[in-house]
This record gives sequence, C-alpha cells and structure tokens, in this order.
Amino acid sequence: MLGLTQVRLKEVLNYDPETGVFTWLPSNRPGPKRGDGVGTPDSSGYQQICVDGQKHTSHRLAFLYMHGYFPEYDVDHINGIKDDNRFSNLREVSRACNMQNCRVSKANTSGFSGVTWDKQNRLWRAQLYLRGKTLYLGCYDTALDAALARITSEDWCPEWGCDKRNVNRERVFAALRGL
Repeated sequence: MLGLTQVRLKEVLNYDPETGVFTWLPSNRPGPKRGDGVGTPDSSGYQQICVDGQKHTSHRLAFLYMHGYFPEYDVDHINGIKDDNRFSNLREVSRACNMQNCRVSKANTSGFSGVTWDKQNRLWRAQLYLRGKTLYLGCYDTALDAALARITSEDWCPEWGCDKRNVNRERVFAALRGL
C-alpha cells in the first residue's frame, strides 16, 4: 500500500496555515462532517490525525499539505508548543537541532537549558552538549549570566548547527527585559 500523498490529504482535509488547524472536507461517507475539527493529542502532547486508517502527527501532515512531502528528518515547533501547528511555527530540522530546542526539564532549577547549580563551587555552571559530549563553559554568580554564556557559545560554535530561533534564547531575552 502506498503512503499518504498530498493529493489524497487535500481530498479529505483542509489546513489553515495561519491557525494550524485541520478540518474535514465534505464526504459521502458517514463519519466526520465538513468543518469538524481534526486531531487528538497523543501521550506526548502532539496532535494526531487518522487518515485512511493511518495515524499521523499534524505537524508532519502540515508539511505534506504545504510542500507535498513528508520531511525526511524532524519537524520542530519553534516556540516549543507541541500543539501550535501554524506553518510559520514549524521548520524541518535535523534531530540534533530539534533536541537543541527542547523545553527545559521540570527538574531544572535554573530555568535555562545547559545551566545547572554547582553545589561544590556554589555557582551556576554553564555547559553545552555536542555530539554526546559536554563542553564546560564556566561558572557564574547568577543563572542569567550562565545562560548568557551558553547562548553566546551557541552563536560562536560552528557545530551548533541550528538557527537561533529557540526556546532557551527567548527565555534568556525575556529575563533580560525583566531586569
């Protein structure tokens, strides 16, 4: 059986790139009616849509709808919100880039990626993860100073490989505006 195509997708669903919402198109079959919203969240929080008996995440369907192909790699939500499927918020990226834009862990005490409390030195430690290795960037008096060191190193690191639109950067800039 061939996979879902752009033509088939557009026969059954409409996608609004401004809102990121999929809706059903009219059909002669029983079931969803025209204009009904589509998608249910999966266990990870991504919207899932079943088309012709196959489940797909809506952010990947948005690429098929707009460009005619499923991305070879990952689709990243630039703002980190898993159900914000506006096309301007989606980008095709490598797995490494997608991981660089992950939300901060609930266990993180600094509020910034790559910034942890160093109990021994009683300072905030900045670090960067590349190809499975941790690069130490120094210790700082405040978490914000360590976060600035982290994003500065991202700018200067040729291997970082992801553009500068990411959740951590926005969090740092928001903290700076609040000073």
